[in-house]
Amino acid sequence: MICDVHAHYIPQKFSDFMRDRFPPRVGVAQKLGIAKHPVSDSAGDIQGRFELMHDAGVEKQILSPHRQPYLPGEAEGVQAIHLLNDGYAELAQRYPDRIASYVMLPLPHIDASLREMERGFSELGCVGVNMNISCLGRSIAEPEFDPIYAEMNRRGAILFVHPSVTGVCSPVINDWGFRASIGNSIEDAMFVAHMIAKQIPYRYPNIRFIVPHLGGPIPMLLNRLDLQGVRDLGSVPELPSVTAKRFWYDTVCYGSKAAMTCACEAFGADRLVTGSDYPVLQDYEEYRETFAFIERVLPAADAQRILHHNAQALFGFAH
Repeated sequence: MICDVHAHYIPQKFSDFMRDRFPPRVGVAQKLGIAKHPVSDSAGDIQGRFELMHDAGVEKQILSPHRQPYLPGEAEGVQAIHLLNDGYAELAQRYPDRIASYVMLPLPHIDASLREMERGFSELGCVGVNMNISCLGRSIAEPEFDPIYAEMNRRGAILFVHPSVTGVCSPVINDWGFRASIGNSIEDAMFVAHMIAKQIPYRYPNIRFIVPHLGGPIPMLLNRLDLQGVRDLGSVPELPSVTAKRFWYDTVCYGSKAAMTCACEAFGADRLVTGSDYPVLQDYEEYRETFAFIERVLPAADAQRILHHNAQALFGFAH
Protein backbone atom coordinates (compact mmCIF):
# COMPACT_ATOMS: atom_id res chain seq x y z
CA MET A 1 0.00 0.00 0.00
CA ILE A 2 1.05 3.59 -0.70
CA CYS A 3 2.17 6.20 1.85
CA ASP A 4 1.41 9.79 0.78
CA VAL A 5 4.06 12.01 2.42
CA HIS A 6 2.61 15.29 1.05
CA ALA A 7 -1.07 15.74 1.96
CA HIS A 8 -2.82 18.87 3.24
CA TYR A 9 -5.50 19.37 5.90
CA ILE A 10 -7.13 22.47 7.37
CA PRO A 11 -8.71 22.13 10.84
CA GLN A 12 -11.71 24.44 11.34
CA LYS A 13 -10.44 26.00 14.58
CA PHE A 14 -7.14 26.90 12.96
CA SER A 15 -8.89 28.38 9.92
CA ASP A 16 -11.23 30.44 12.10
CA PHE A 17 -8.26 31.78 14.08
CA MET A 18 -6.19 32.68 11.02
CA ARG A 19 -9.12 33.99 8.92
CA ASP A 20 -7.85 35.60 5.71
CA ARG A 21 -4.22 35.24 6.77
CA PHE A 22 -4.37 31.57 5.72
CA PRO A 23 -6.49 31.11 2.58
CA PRO A 24 -8.72 29.41 1.68
CA ARG A 25 -11.11 29.81 4.60
CA VAL A 26 -12.72 26.54 5.63
CA GLY A 27 -16.43 26.62 4.92
CA VAL A 28 -16.18 29.28 2.20
CA ALA A 29 -17.33 27.71 -1.07
CA GLN A 30 -15.01 27.90 -4.08
CA LYS A 31 -15.45 26.82 -7.68
CA LEU A 32 -11.75 26.01 -8.03
CA GLY A 33 -8.86 25.40 -5.68
CA ILE A 34 -8.13 23.46 -2.55
CA ALA A 35 -11.32 24.41 -0.68
CA LYS A 36 -13.44 22.74 -3.38
CA HIS A 37 -12.16 19.31 -2.30
CA PRO A 38 -12.26 17.31 0.97
CA VAL A 39 -9.67 19.20 3.00
CA SER A 40 -11.33 20.24 6.30
CA ASP A 41 -12.07 18.31 9.48
CA SER A 42 -15.82 18.10 8.84
CA ALA A 43 -17.18 14.55 9.01
CA GLY A 44 -18.06 14.68 5.32
CA ASP A 45 -14.60 15.86 4.28
CA ILE A 46 -12.86 13.22 6.39
CA GLN A 47 -15.03 10.51 4.87
CA GLY A 48 -14.41 11.91 1.39
CA ARG A 49 -10.66 11.89 2.03
CA PHE A 50 -10.74 8.25 3.08
CA GLU A 51 -12.81 7.25 0.06
CA LEU A 52 -10.27 8.86 -2.27
CA MET A 53 -7.40 7.19 -0.42
CA HIS A 54 -9.07 3.79 -0.69
CA ASP A 55 -9.72 4.24 -4.40
CA ALA A 56 -6.06 5.21 -4.98
CA GLY A 57 -4.59 2.40 -2.87
CA VAL A 58 -3.18 4.89 -0.37
CA GLU A 59 -2.93 3.38 3.08
CA LYS A 60 -1.63 6.42 4.96
CA GLN A 61 -1.34 10.18 4.53
CA ILE A 62 1.10 12.37 6.47
CA LEU A 63 -0.54 15.75 7.06
CA SER A 64 0.90 19.23 6.67
CA PRO A 65 -0.37 22.75 5.77
CA HIS A 66 -0.30 23.94 2.16
CA ARG A 67 1.19 27.38 2.80
CA GLN A 68 3.04 29.45 5.40
CA PRO A 69 1.24 29.47 8.80
CA TYR A 70 3.80 31.74 10.49
CA LEU A 71 2.97 34.92 12.41
CA PRO A 72 5.40 37.62 13.59
CA GLY A 73 4.02 37.86 17.14
CA GLU A 74 5.19 34.97 19.32
CA ALA A 75 2.08 34.50 21.46
CA GLU A 76 -0.27 34.57 18.49
CA GLY A 77 2.09 32.43 16.41
CA VAL A 78 2.28 29.75 19.09
CA GLN A 79 -1.50 29.75 19.48
CA ALA A 80 -1.98 29.26 15.73
CA ILE A 81 0.50 26.40 15.54
CA HIS A 82 -1.02 24.70 18.59
CA LEU A 83 -4.42 24.76 16.91
CA LEU A 84 -2.89 23.30 13.77
CA ASN A 85 -0.83 20.58 15.44
CA ASP A 86 -3.61 19.62 17.85
CA GLY A 87 -6.05 19.29 14.95
CA TYR A 88 -3.65 17.04 13.07
CA ALA A 89 -2.86 14.92 16.11
CA GLU A 90 -6.55 14.48 16.92
CA LEU A 91 -7.24 13.01 13.47
CA ALA A 92 -4.11 10.82 13.60
CA GLN A 93 -5.09 9.48 17.02
CA ARG A 94 -8.58 8.62 15.76
CA TYR A 95 -7.26 6.88 12.63
CA PRO A 96 -3.69 5.77 13.38
CA ASP A 97 -3.61 3.28 10.51
CA ARG A 98 -4.62 5.92 7.96
CA ILE A 99 -3.23 9.25 9.21
CA ALA A 100 0.06 10.57 10.61
CA SER A 101 1.34 14.13 10.86
CA TYR A 102 4.39 16.33 10.91
CA VAL A 103 4.84 18.79 13.74
CA MET A 104 4.70 22.39 12.51
CA LEU A 105 6.87 24.96 14.29
CA PRO A 106 5.93 28.53 15.34
CA LEU A 107 8.81 30.11 13.45
CA PRO A 108 10.60 32.50 13.55
CA HIS A 109 10.42 32.07 17.33
CA ILE A 110 13.27 29.65 17.98
CA ASP A 111 12.78 28.72 21.65
CA ALA A 112 9.04 28.31 21.16
CA SER A 113 9.74 26.15 18.10
CA LEU A 114 12.06 23.89 20.07
CA ARG A 115 9.37 23.48 22.73
CA GLU A 116 6.76 22.67 20.09
CA MET A 117 9.04 20.14 18.44
CA GLU A 118 9.40 18.40 21.79
CA ARG A 119 5.63 18.46 22.32
CA GLY A 120 5.04 17.14 18.81
CA PHE A 121 7.26 14.13 19.27
CA SER A 122 6.67 13.34 22.95
CA GLU A 123 2.95 14.14 23.31
CA LEU A 124 1.34 14.31 19.87
CA GLY A 125 2.99 11.32 18.20
CA CYS A 126 4.27 13.24 15.16
CA VAL A 127 6.47 11.36 12.70
CA GLY A 128 8.55 14.29 11.45
CA VAL A 129 8.90 18.07 11.28
CA ASN A 130 7.40 20.42 8.69
CA MET A 131 8.94 23.80 7.81
CA ASN A 132 8.18 26.20 4.99
CA ILE A 133 11.07 27.07 2.69
CA SER A 134 10.97 30.69 3.82
CA CYS A 135 9.73 32.27 7.02
CA LEU A 136 8.29 35.78 6.76
CA GLY A 137 10.67 36.58 3.92
CA ARG A 138 13.75 34.88 5.43
CA SER A 139 15.32 31.69 4.08
CA ILE A 140 15.25 28.86 6.62
CA ALA A 141 18.92 28.30 5.78
CA GLU A 142 19.84 31.52 7.62
CA PRO A 143 22.07 31.03 10.71
CA GLU A 144 19.28 32.01 13.12
CA PHE A 145 17.59 28.67 12.37
CA ASP A 146 20.65 26.56 13.24
CA PRO A 147 19.29 25.57 16.69
CA ILE A 148 16.31 23.95 14.93
CA TYR A 149 18.60 21.88 12.72
CA ALA A 150 20.80 20.95 15.66
CA GLU A 151 17.82 19.57 17.54
CA MET A 152 16.47 17.69 14.52
CA ASN A 153 19.95 16.28 13.97
CA ARG A 154 20.11 15.12 17.60
CA ARG A 155 16.78 13.35 17.13
CA GLY A 156 17.56 11.94 13.69
CA ALA A 157 14.30 13.55 12.57
CA ILE A 158 12.63 13.68 9.18
CA LEU A 159 12.11 17.22 7.85
CA PHE A 160 9.51 17.79 5.14
CA VAL A 161 9.70 21.25 3.60
CA HIS A 162 7.09 23.06 1.54
CA PRO A 163 7.00 26.28 -0.50
CA SER A 164 5.68 29.34 1.29
CA VAL A 165 3.79 30.29 -1.90
CA THR A 166 5.59 33.62 -2.13
CA GLY A 167 6.87 33.34 -5.69
CA VAL A 168 10.30 33.85 -4.09
CA CYS A 169 9.11 37.43 -3.44
CA SER A 170 9.85 38.25 -7.09
CA PRO A 171 7.76 40.75 -9.07
CA VAL A 172 8.85 39.14 -12.34
CA ILE A 173 7.07 35.99 -11.15
CA ASN A 174 4.20 37.32 -9.06
CA ASP A 175 3.24 40.34 -11.18
CA TRP A 176 3.06 38.08 -14.23
CA GLY A 177 0.75 35.51 -12.61
CA PHE A 178 3.22 32.65 -12.06
CA ARG A 179 3.34 32.65 -8.25
CA ALA A 180 2.29 29.00 -7.93
CA SER A 181 2.93 27.46 -11.34
CA ILE A 182 6.56 28.57 -11.53
CA GLY A 183 7.26 30.24 -8.18
CA ASN A 184 6.67 27.12 -6.08
CA SER A 185 9.13 25.08 -8.14
CA ILE A 186 11.73 27.84 -7.87
CA GLU A 187 11.19 27.86 -4.09
CA ASP A 188 11.91 24.11 -4.05
CA ALA A 189 15.11 24.68 -6.00
CA MET A 190 16.14 27.60 -3.82
CA PHE A 191 15.76 25.46 -0.71
CA VAL A 192 18.20 22.91 -2.11
CA ALA A 193 20.54 25.68 -3.27
CA HIS A 194 20.50 27.40 0.13
CA MET A 195 21.12 24.06 1.89
CA ILE A 196 24.11 23.56 -0.42
CA ALA A 197 25.41 27.08 0.23
CA LYS A 198 25.20 26.68 4.02
CA GLN A 199 26.10 22.95 3.89
CA ILE A 200 23.33 22.17 6.37
CA PRO A 201 22.90 18.52 5.32
CA TYR A 202 26.67 18.08 5.57
CA ARG A 203 26.79 19.68 9.02
CA TYR A 204 23.66 17.90 10.28
CA PRO A 205 23.90 14.48 8.62
CA ASN A 206 21.27 12.77 10.80
CA ILE A 207 18.38 14.86 9.43
CA ARG A 208 16.42 13.14 6.67
CA PHE A 209 15.14 15.85 4.32
CA ILE A 210 12.14 15.51 1.99
CA VAL A 211 11.89 18.13 -0.77
CA PRO A 212 8.56 18.44 -2.63
CA HIS A 213 7.75 18.44 -6.35
CA LEU A 214 10.86 16.45 -7.37
CA GLY A 215 12.99 19.41 -6.30
CA GLY A 216 11.68 21.67 -9.05
CA PRO A 217 14.44 22.23 -11.65
CA ILE A 218 17.22 20.83 -9.42
CA PRO A 219 17.47 17.45 -11.26
CA MET A 220 18.46 19.32 -14.42
CA LEU A 221 21.01 21.54 -12.65
CA LEU A 222 23.32 19.10 -10.85
CA ASN A 223 26.16 19.33 -13.38
CA ARG A 224 25.86 23.09 -13.63
CA LEU A 225 25.91 23.43 -9.83
CA ASP A 226 29.05 21.31 -9.66
CA LEU A 227 30.76 23.65 -12.16
CA GLN A 228 29.38 27.19 -12.01
CA GLY A 229 27.90 26.70 -8.54
CA VAL A 230 31.25 25.75 -7.03
CA ARG A 231 32.88 28.67 -8.84
CA ASP A 232 30.36 31.10 -7.36
CA LEU A 233 30.19 29.59 -3.87
CA GLY A 234 33.90 29.16 -3.37
CA SER A 235 35.19 26.39 -1.13
CA VAL A 236 32.61 23.77 -0.15
CA PRO A 237 33.34 20.47 1.63
CA GLU A 238 31.46 18.43 -0.96
CA LEU A 239 30.12 18.96 -4.48
CA PRO A 240 26.60 20.42 -4.70
CA SER A 241 25.37 17.27 -6.46
CA VAL A 242 26.52 15.19 -3.49
CA THR A 243 24.57 17.42 -1.09
CA ALA A 244 21.50 17.34 -3.34
CA LYS A 245 21.58 13.55 -3.37
CA ARG A 246 21.38 13.47 0.43
CA PHE A 247 17.70 14.47 0.15
CA TRP A 248 14.57 12.51 -0.64
CA TYR A 249 12.16 14.06 -3.17
CA ASP A 250 8.42 13.57 -3.42
CA THR A 251 6.83 12.59 -6.73
CA VAL A 252 4.43 15.52 -7.28
CA CYS A 253 5.00 16.57 -10.91
CA TYR A 254 1.60 17.35 -12.45
CA GLY A 255 1.76 14.35 -14.78
CA SER A 256 5.09 15.21 -16.39
CA LYS A 257 6.89 12.10 -17.65
CA ALA A 258 9.94 14.23 -18.46
CA ALA A 259 10.16 15.51 -14.87
CA MET A 260 9.66 12.08 -13.31
CA THR A 261 12.22 10.28 -15.47
CA CYS A 262 14.73 13.11 -15.09
CA ALA A 263 14.49 13.04 -11.29
CA CYS A 264 14.70 9.25 -11.22
CA GLU A 265 17.88 9.35 -13.30
CA ALA A 266 19.39 12.29 -11.39
CA PHE A 267 18.75 11.08 -7.84
CA GLY A 268 18.03 7.35 -8.20
CA ALA A 269 14.70 5.62 -7.64
CA ASP A 270 15.57 4.98 -4.01
CA ARG A 271 15.45 8.75 -3.30
CA LEU A 272 11.89 9.29 -4.56
CA VAL A 273 8.93 9.03 -2.15
CA THR A 274 5.25 9.13 -3.02
CA GLY A 275 3.46 12.44 -2.52
CA SER A 276 0.30 13.95 -3.96
CA ASP A 277 0.01 17.59 -2.80
CA TYR A 278 -3.51 16.49 -1.80
CA PRO A 279 -5.93 17.93 -2.79
CA VAL A 280 -4.27 20.61 -4.94
CA LEU A 281 -3.85 18.47 -8.05
CA GLN A 282 -7.49 17.33 -7.98
CA ASP A 283 -8.45 20.36 -10.05
CA TYR A 284 -6.41 18.72 -12.82
CA GLU A 285 -6.37 14.96 -12.23
CA GLU A 286 -7.98 12.31 -10.05
CA TYR A 287 -6.20 11.47 -6.81
CA ARG A 288 -5.59 7.89 -7.91
CA GLU A 289 -4.05 9.10 -11.19
CA THR A 290 -1.27 10.88 -9.27
CA PHE A 291 0.05 7.44 -8.24
CA ALA A 292 -1.08 5.29 -11.19
CA PHE A 293 0.95 7.59 -13.44
CA ILE A 294 4.19 6.44 -11.77
CA GLU A 295 3.63 2.84 -12.88
CA ARG A 296 3.08 3.92 -16.49
CA VAL A 297 6.19 6.06 -16.93
CA LEU A 298 8.91 4.24 -14.97
CA PRO A 299 10.35 0.72 -15.20
CA ALA A 300 8.32 -1.71 -13.10
CA ALA A 301 11.04 -2.30 -10.50
CA ASP A 302 11.57 1.44 -9.95
CA ALA A 303 7.83 2.12 -9.76
CA GLN A 304 7.27 -0.63 -7.22
CA ARG A 305 10.12 0.63 -5.07
CA ILE A 306 8.81 4.20 -5.14
CA LEU A 307 5.16 3.27 -4.56
CA HIS A 308 5.49 0.53 -1.98
CA HIS A 309 8.87 0.72 -0.27
CA ASN A 310 10.76 4.02 -0.05
CA ALA A 311 8.44 6.18 2.07
CA GLN A 312 7.45 3.23 4.23
CA ALA A 313 11.09 2.42 4.96
CA LEU A 314 12.01 6.08 5.57
CA PHE A 315 9.29 6.51 8.21
CA GLY A 316 9.55 3.00 9.63
CA PHE A 317 6.01 2.05 8.61
CA ALA A 318 5.20 -1.59 7.92
CA HIS A 319 5.16 -2.41 4.21
